[in-house]
Amino acid sequence: MTSQRGIAELTELEAARRLREHGPNLSPQPPPRSLATRVLEQLRDPMILLLLVAGTVTTLTGDHPDTAIIAAVVVLNTTLGVLQERRAEQAMRALDRLAAPFAVVHRDGTSRRVPAAEVVPGDLVLLGAGDVVPADATLVEAHGLELDESAITGESLPRAREVGEQVEAGTVVTRGRARAAVTRTGADSGLGRIAALVATTPVRSTPLQRRLTRLSTQLVGAVLVLAGVVLVIGLVNGRSLGEMTVVALSLSVAAVPESLPAVVSVALALGAARMSARHAIVRRLPAVETLGSVTVLASDKTGTLTEGRMRLAGLWVPGQETAVVPRGEAAYDEAAYGGAAYRRLLEDLVLCSDAQSGSTLDQASLARAGELGVPVEQLRQSWVRLQERPFDAAVRTMATLQRRGDSRRLVVKGAPEAVLRRLRPDHPDVEAVVTAAAAAGHRVLLVAEREAGRSAPQGVPALDDAGLRLVGMAVFADPLRSTAPDVVRSLERAGIRLALVTGDHAATAATIASRLGITRRSPDVVDGDAQGRSLEEELAGEDVHRVGVFARIRPEQKVAVVRRLQAAGEVVAMTGDGVNDAPVLRAADIGVAMGGSGTEVARQAADLVLADDNLDTVVAAVEEGRRIYANIRTFLRYGLAGGLAEVVVMLVGPFVGMPLPLLPAQILWINMLTHGLPGVAFGAEPVDPSVMERPPGSPQEAILGGRLLRAVAVTGAMIAGCAAAAGLWADARGAHVQTAVFLTLGLAQLSVAWALRSPGPRPWPRGRGVEISVLGAAALQLAAVYVPWLNELLGTRPPQLDALLAPVLLAAVPGLLVWLGRSRS
Repeated sequence: MTSQRGIAELTELEAARRLREHGPNLSPQPPPRSLATRVLEQLRDPMILLLLVAGTVTTLTGDHPDTAIIAAVVVLNTTLGVLQERRAEQAMRALDRLAAPFAVVHRDGTSRRVPAAEVVPGDLVLLGAGDVVPADATLVEAHGLELDESAITGESLPRAREVGEQVEAGTVVTRGRARAAVTRTGADSGLGRIAALVATTPVRSTPLQRRLTRLSTQLVGAVLVLAGVVLVIGLVNGRSLGEMTVVALSLSVAAVPESLPAVVSVALALGAARMSARHAIVRRLPAVETLGSVTVLASDKTGTLTEGRMRLAGLWVPGQETAVVPRGEAAYDEAAYGGAAYRRLLEDLVLCSDAQSGSTLDQASLARAGELGVPVEQLRQSWVRLQERPFDAAVRTMATLQRRGDSRRLVVKGAPEAVLRRLRPDHPDVEAVVTAAAAAGHRVLLVAEREAGRSAPQGVPALDDAGLRLVGMAVFADPLRSTAPDVVRSLERAGIRLALVTGDHAATAATIASRLGITRRSPDVVDGDAQGRSLEEELAGEDVHRVGVFARIRPEQKVAVVRRLQAAGEVVAMTGDGVNDAPVLRAADIGVAMGGSGTEVARQAADLVLADDNLDTVVAAVEEGRRIYANIRTFLRYGLAGGLAEVVVMLVGPFVGMPLPLLPAQILWINMLTHGLPGVAFGAEPVDPSVMERPPGSPQEAILGGRLLRAVAVTGAMIAGCAAAAGLWADARGAHVQTAVFLTLGLAQLSVAWALRSPGPRPWPRGRGVEISVLGAAALQLAAVYVPWLNELLGTRPPQLDALLAPVLLAAVPGLLVWLGRSRS
């Protein structure tokens, strides 16, 4: 151990002054995009470009009404796109603030957790395993410190650091603990200088957005071919080239739902914001869409399925048959308990612990020892710690060497099998006691020691744990969360299997899994410490669909577990909290970190952070992911069916004796009303109560898969059939055919939107977006045939009441049939 004392600490007032002077400890951010840039990006959309071409044609031919409608559609679509993009960005900025890293600083004589952005030069930062170094700093105290500096240097192996050396922002503490005085923050730090070079890198779209972009491109190609057919049919029927060119281009625009990118962006961003309100902070947007496809949730036990409130529930010393529950000073009664042995065990637990940043086991040991009369602080001061080896997941032990006078005592504690390997004599009686305690669902630690005595070498002795003597066993209890069994049942109903992946003893893990009901569906247990076999060999011989418990799994083995589950076709969400969990959080389809008890490096590696460390929050996040995906597919059914109906009417109309069914302005008006606000409103629809009763969808499934393409075709055919029937009815009565088709097509699409709303209760007005937008669009559709200046602009004629009745009734038919079909399914 190396250390330097007497470092001046900042006061809160001085820290605030330096924060104003140096600015926040943040890496350079990309410059905000101007309004002009946003508008130009919207105008580059292929659908908008088609509209601009059509507008050029109508202007050159003197078709002023169509030019006005095209201009209105372009302005509306561009305005909606910019507004929704800004709304999505604001939601994501709010999430970035929630997901911002924290640091522990020592100010005014106390340690406190602050946002890393508030760290200032001169701050004294406390670092522990799993922390990300928040700023460039000089080490003033170090205990077995090792750093992963790959983010800065590219070096893959951790590097030991000593007092006086520099540590850089963005590096990760993999082992040990330290104190460091901050020297540079923000853009002046090493990480800040690197970040400045990449600040202009554009943000990648999510996989779902890229799939939908490909779909839009394919639709554009198909629709252009069909529009070409309509163009030819019109020319054959004696229409002018200019008019039919505008009709074909307008039809191309109307057939493809150009509001799809806005719907997806808003659905993803608002979904992430909604998750944060339910204590699930999304760090990467693709996680939102992947959540709905999760089939296995691989979870640790402590703090997620349990309350994370460890308590020392029992002690055992050699010679006793079972562990006993200490009861105050009575624990030291020689006759009843062999008090001296128990006293020694409690003292060793106190000595071999970390008071400042210790685990829940350390905290439970210190608290219970104090309750039982052990003078914790006096003991720690009288025994001066010379050296320590922090808990290492690879060897599953912690060791401390301390001195009092001429005496030196080495204390080692850890997993039973790890400690037993280091003991001098064999202890066959220990295994039975350990198994019994583990079978009751308890965590177990063995404690051993070695006296160095006067013969210890001069200087700082090495942590040589040979020749240890068994002191005893500590038994810890952590009650299950009251909601944990309900979480397992909720996951099962949603078609998601919960697998327990833990470092606990196999008997402990199996007992907990049984209490939760995990083993009903997945009864098999895999032991990561299976003798004579590697974990890969063990997993290769297992049907992982039947494995409910992966016990004695070291952090580095978790990646193998996830890879095996993925190879079996599972979509895996994995929880983690430690520094060694970062690789598996990246390997999983969804990495889930603990926001309260987890390390900073785990939070930074994860896709999703649970602010309340509650697994029930994952269920809420999965529900949100499914809601978003269902809403996007619902919009696709609505938008594509309407576009298909317009194309079919334009293709079939001339063959059934109708004149040109729709004018270009009428096509664009319908498109503006149906794909505008009603379309975007689908992205914010509330959750369908049945969404968590269905099995998860496959991430490989085509966006139009799962019978969606057939639903689009059937719905589009119903709308087209009703519109054609309205046109034929008007033609037979001598009414205006285009007005009848125009009314029916627009209102029929709106009736389908009404029928596709999410069922179940919904708050007013936030949950009524679709209804409000549909009613508003319907009013505008009726205004288009009754307002005189709109008659002139759109080429419609105001129908009499009896002539209005048939189009309205026919328009209600597709919505009614869709509603009946959904209620029966």
